[in-house]
Amino acid sequence: MLLNELEVFEYLSMVKNGDISVEQVIEDLFCHIDVVDNTLRSYLHINKEDALAKAKEIDRKIKNNEDIPPIAGLPIAISDNICTNDIETTAASKMLKGFIPPYDATVVSRIKEAGGIIIGKTNIDEFGMGTTTENSAFQTTLNPWDRSRVPGGSSGGSAVAVAAAEAMIALGSDTGGSVRLPASFCGVTAIKPTYGRISRYGIIPNASSMDQVGIFGKSIKDLAIIMNVICGYDVFDSTSADLPIPDFLSFCQGDIKNIKIGVPKEIFCSDLNAEVKDKIVNSIGLISHLGGIIEETSLSDIEYAFPAYCTIAMAEASSNMARYDGIQYGLRVDSGEGLEEMYLNSRSKGFGDEIKRRILLGSYILSSDGYNDFYMKAQKVKTIIKKSFDSVLNKYDLIITPTTLTPAFKLGEKKDNPLELFLMEKYTSLASLLGLPAISINCGFTSENRLPVGLQIIGRLFEEEKVLKLASVLENEFKEINLVKPDLFSKT
Repeated sequence: MLLNELEVFEYLSMVKNGDISVEQVIEDLFCHIDVVDNTLRSYLHINKEDALAKAKEIDRKIKNNEDIPPIAGLPIAISDNICTNDIETTAASKMLKGFIPPYDATVVSRIKEAGGIIIGKTNIDEFGMGTTTENSAFQTTLNPWDRSRVPGGSSGGSAVAVAAAEAMIALGSDTGGSVRLPASFCGVTAIKPTYGRISRYGIIPNASSMDQVGIFGKSIKDLAIIMNVICGYDVFDSTSADLPIPDFLSFCQGDIKNIKIGVPKEIFCSDLNAEVKDKIVNSIGLISHLGGIIEETSLSDIEYAFPAYCTIAMAEASSNMARYDGIQYGLRVDSGEGLEEMYLNSRSKGFGDEIKRRILLGSYILSSDGYNDFYMKAQKVKTIIKKSFDSVLNKYDLIITPTTLTPAFKLGEKKDNPLELFLMEKYTSLASLLGLPAISINCGFTSENRLPVGLQIIGRLFEEEKVLKLASVLENEFKEINLVKPDLFSKT
C-alpha cells in the first residue's frame, strides 16, 4: 500500500510520531500523479513547489520536537472554483483563465492554518454547472473504475483524485449534488454539511442559496477530521451559522440502536436502475439487522422538489454570471466596435454551451413575464416542501435514499440530453434545496461492470453527528466492499 492510500487518521498519527517523512510522502504523491493523471485528468493546476516546501517545514518541526497543527502534512486537493491565493483559479472556464486570486477562501485558509498541504486544483464542470465534469473548458476527467465512463460532477476532479489516491482529502462544491453524485460514481465517501455550517467566502458562486463546500474522503473519519477544521462561523460570510461546532470525530463510533430511519416509498421509481435498487434494499436490511428502526414513509411532495430546485438554481446562476461582462475581470474580447459588441464577444467566447443554456433559461425565469409564474412559484413550492419534509423529520432521525438513479454512464452518453443529466440529481437536490446535511457512501458494486453504487443519508439541520454515526456503522459493515480499489490501468 502506498502511504497516500492510508486513511487520514492513520497517516496523521504516523506524521506526529515521526514515523514517516512528509516530504517523501508528498514527493511520492506527485510521482503517482505524474503516472495516472495524464490519463484520468483530475487536476487542472499542480502546486508542487509550494507543497514540497511546506512538507520540508513540517518535517523540520517534527525533528525539533516543535508543536505541529492538527492536520500537519495532510495532502489535500481543492476544486477549481474555490479561491486559492497565488494559485490559478479558473472555475474550469475560459472566462477566468489566468485569474490568480489575491486571497484564500476561508476553507483554504483554515486548512493551511491547520497544517494541510494544498496539492493542486481539480477539474470541475464550468462554474460548477453540470453532472459529469464533461463541461470543463479545458479537459474531460475520466472515471478511475472505467475510463470510458464519466466520474460525475460538477466536482468530478476531486472525487477522482481521492478514488485514485492522488490526494487523501479533496474539497468540492455542492449545489444540487455535486459532491455526492461523483462520490457515488467514483466509490468514495462525501458529505455536504448543513447550509451555513461551512463558510462560502471565496467560493465562486453558482446558485448562492444552495452552494455549499463538500468534502471527499476514503472514510467517514476522514470527513469528520476535516469538518473539525473547516466548519464554523465566518465574519466574512453572512450566511454562515454562528453555532457551536461539536467534535464530529467523536460521533464516528457506537451503534445505531433506536435510531429511527425513514425510507420514502417514492424513491423506488421506475427510473431507478435495478442493481442500484438491490444495493439500497440490501443496505436497508443491514440497518435493520444492526438495530436501526426502519420504517417506510411517504414524501408526497418530493416530485416537486426537483423542478423547484432546477428553477431556482438556473435563476440564481444567471444572476451570478452577469458579473462576467469583460469589464471588471475575466476574459475581454474587444473588437473596437463599441461596448455592446465587447459584452457580446466576451461572453460568447468566455462561456461554454451549458453556461449559456442556464443563462438563457435563468434570465427568462427572472424576466417580467416569468418571475411570478416560475421563480416566485418555485419559492412557494420550496416552502411547502420544507413544511412537509420537516413533519417527516419530526418522526425520523434520518432519511435514506439512493444517491443517484444509475451507476456511472458512458462518456458523451447523455451530453445532448440536458434533462436526463439534470435527473441525475433527483435524489440529491432535495437536501440542497432545503439546506440539509447529506452524505453519500459506497454500498456496493454492480455485478456486470463492477461500478460503485452510492447510498445517501439525509439528516436534520445541523445534526451532522447522526448522519456521520449511521454512515460510520455502515462503513464498518461494508469494509470488505470498500477495500476494493479501481484498477487504474486495466480498462480503456
